Amino acid sequence: MTLWLVIPLALLLVIIVLVLSSSIHFHFRLCRLGKDDRVEFDIKALYGLVKFHYELPALVFEGMERGVRVKLEESGIAPVKKDSDKEEQIDKEAVSSWIDNFKAALRATRGLKKWLKGLMAHVKISKLDWSTDFSLGDAAYTATAAGALWGMKWSLIGWVSQFVRLQHAPRLFVAPVFRDELCYSTEAVCAGKLSLAYTLYAGILLLRRITKVKGGLARWKQLLSHKQ
Repeated sequence: MTLWLVIPLALLLVIIVLVLSSSIHFHFRLCRLGKDDRVEFDIKALYGLVKFHYELPALVFEGMERGVRVKLEESGIAPVKKDSDKEEQIDKEAVSSWIDNFKAALRATRGLKKWLKGLMAHVKISKLDWSTDFSLGDAAYTATAAGALWGMKWSLIGWVSQFVRLQHAPRLFVAPVFRDELCYSTEAVCAGKLSLAYTLYAGILLLRRITKVKGGLARWKQLLSHKQ
């Protein structure tokens, strides 16, 4: 009888150890070639048993007032398989709403910025490539802009490295194209992971910080209900 009790407990312990020792892997790719845009984002967890794929096949700029129209394609392999497409308009009202929601989350959580910094500090970036080819239609202007673009890229990477762990040196490329016409193309690829154990721990910390604020849980429920 004792053996039949020990075996299930041992299997349960092994499963818990395997789950907690796994990581959440993510892969981000942004590509722009001429007027064609594509953004892809993949998430894998539990050794590939859970997968989500998000894709923006098109970003259409419709002016300063209407903003950007995006189409989100979502699919995944999880306990419940999900395949859906969404089309949204990102304009001034949408951006203003996001800012208001973030401010509301700050008020509903004690030390949310500190929590975010702690979470980002455990993100490990294993790959970061960013290449850009462009022409301003004039050789002199293009050469000058190439140097400025190099500086901007390295400054941005330096800023990002303050929050996440770069396991390898990023690969940045700037290739000036000397043509008598305007052209631009870029591709950015980023891959990394976050420990599942720390993700669960961070979730508990977040819940604790929320409960320390009076009415924090109610405010978060309201925010999440608006996003659905």
